[in-house]
Amino acid sequence: MLHKVVLAVVLVVAACCPAWSQQWAVKMFQNTSHDFGSVARGAKAEYEFELQNIFLEEIHIAGVRASCGCTTPVIKTPTLKTYEKGAIQAIFNTGKFSGARGATLTVTIDKPYYAEVQLQVKGYIRSDVVLNPGSVELGTIDHGNAVEKTIAVNYAGRDDWGIVGVKSANPHLSAKIIETSRGGGQVSYNIEVRLDKNAPAGYVDDHLVLTTNDDSSSQVPVPVEGVVQAGIVVSPASLFMGVVQPGQKVTKQLVIKGNKPFRIVSVKCDDKDFQFDTSSEKTPKQLHLIPVTYVAGKEPGKVSKSIYIETDLDEKAPMLSAYAVIAGQ
Repeated sequence: MLHKVVLAVVLVVAACCPAWSQQWAVKMFQNTSHDFGSVARGAKAEYEFELQNIFLEEIHIAGVRASCGCTTPVIKTPTLKTYEKGAIQAIFNTGKFSGARGATLTVTIDKPYYAEVQLQVKGYIRSDVVLNPGSVELGTIDHGNAVEKTIAVNYAGRDDWGIVGVKSANPHLSAKIIETSRGGGQVSYNIEVRLDKNAPAGYVDDHLVLTTNDDSSSQVPVPVEGVVQAGIVVSPASLFMGVVQPGQKVTKQLVIKGNKPFRIVSVKCDDKDFQFDTSSEKTPKQLHLIPVTYVAGKEPGKVSKSIYIETDLDEKAPMLSAYAVIAGQ
């Protein structure tokens, strides 16, 4: 309720001071600038400016434009309900540009009120080092399995240029450097990248850092992406029951998926206002649909609870959060 009141006050002030009209929108973003640093030509360089709707009103992002063709902006989620999260993705076009580059991304919001938010990106695209492909795509890996992929690194310039090492902040990610050719100022390597079988379930969004003997620019980041898929996946990962009135009943659905048939033993919450119907989900199968019913209490405000799922598989199902906003009278 407070956010709604504050938003209304801001819009009144905005009539006298246009600069104020942007502040309520800026507050939704975690940050408004990003530096890609020095990246190889052709390397995959993307960044997501995350935002969250902290207001009771629904937010709609009408568009986003870039001041430079070196960056392509993408709206990940145009409409955000209360507490929903979204992102503006900035794609640095390393295959088409080189040198120092930067852009201003102007995000236009038209609902519930008009506002513009400016996001800044910059970076340096090298012309002497090329990655092929632009990132190490591990794909989707079942939890407990290892995977290996290869990426090529090509250099043009000094005859004695070389990769002397590789660093990884992820203990489950390693790489082997193999020189494939050298001559006439051209040097080529294959980088064999391995994710071990002990990597935890979840997204892999890392960088390997190649160390070279070039004192002026000794490091080359290599993006590594993939998904280690758990034996049990629950969606949505966070269940929003909506903005509800006191005493209102609302039902949503959980999707629980496994990599082999399984049974649902129980679904529980430490709040009796959340109820789960598992009566038709006793047969082993790979996909279960569980209705979740919430009856709002009398007190206004945000309600946030944890849901625990038990199955007959050895792997533990992930805990997820369920929340709702009870509107004031």
